[in-house]
Amino acid sequence: MALDQLLGQPAARRSLELALESDRVHHAYRFEGPPGVGKTTAAMLLAQALVCENGRRRCGQCSACKRAVTLSPDAPEVPQHPDVLFVGRGLYPESVLGKAEATGISVEQIRRIVLGRLGFRPHEGRALVIVIFDADELTHAAESALLKTLEEPPADTHFILMTSRPGKLLDTIRSRTLAVRFAPLPETVLRQLLAREGLSPELAVLAQGSLTRARALGQPETQDSLADFVRGADAAVRAPHSDVALEFAAARPEGRDAVLLHLAHLASSCALEGRAAEPHEAPLWAEHFFEVSRAASEIERNGSAALVLEALILRLRKLPRTQRKTSFLP
Repeated sequence: MALDQLLGQPAARRSLELALESDRVHHAYRFEGPPGVGKTTAAMLLAQALVCENGRRRCGQCSACKRAVTLSPDAPEVPQHPDVLFVGRGLYPESVLGKAEATGISVEQIRRIVLGRLGFRPHEGRALVIVIFDADELTHAAESALLKTLEEPPADTHFILMTSRPGKLLDTIRSRTLAVRFAPLPETVLRQLLAREGLSPELAVLAQGSLTRARALGQPETQDSLADFVRGADAAVRAPHSDVALEFAAARPEGRDAVLLHLAHLASSCALEGRAAEPHEAPLWAEHFFEVSRAASEIERNGSAALVLEALILRLRKLPRTQRKTSFLP
């Protein structure tokens, strides 16, 4: 089957395979789901199928299939197949776009990489596939430049927008794209994928269904940072004065994704401790898990990481405590 390498996403796989089998592939898909759950894999498998020399089979052996997933050894790292285009923040150098991208995927990238290409037929006559990574990072001007094309694209042109924050996209972008939803990977699938990469399958326990998160957890420096984050949160919650909330927020990891990774680890730790807790303590762990998850959601909605972490500590300090001193929170 065309998407046989897409594991742990049966609904998404079946939806896309039915479209290929019936020759009714939508002109613009929106792959929604957390990082590391198979969106990129699905996008590349679909791109292969659309440009395959053997007619939407993704044989994996023809020249088109191989070039669709073989990236250029030099920057920008894009597919060697001329009919598979990548769009992503920071992917193209300033020399290509005419200016640096500081705040998101710029309108210059859309104009030069996408719109400038749409005036031509696919080079090899099958399809033109445009994959947009982290589409929620499109600037407003870039989204506006895409709207008309998404509504009425040229024949044999297909867009795949990938996002973990679909709510950040314009309503008009969402209305012009067909959603395919990706859920967190089952732990059994995640263990299988980790074993393939020579990583410990035990990383799956705290990865919340994300291969990307599991890989990060396998790095010694990440493990040390996560442990420091948990200890810092524990100290801030137990401290006699609330000023420590500001100190904890100020010492946060750099970057939104890093903060989300640390919060996910904190939430997973709460969940694991809750499973092993005495019955009377389990509700406390559930409350703490909820608050940590709430903080992550606020950051995903573009909340200030510093303010969100400060508010998290203040909320946790108000929750009931037990006399347990050996682990995080309760």
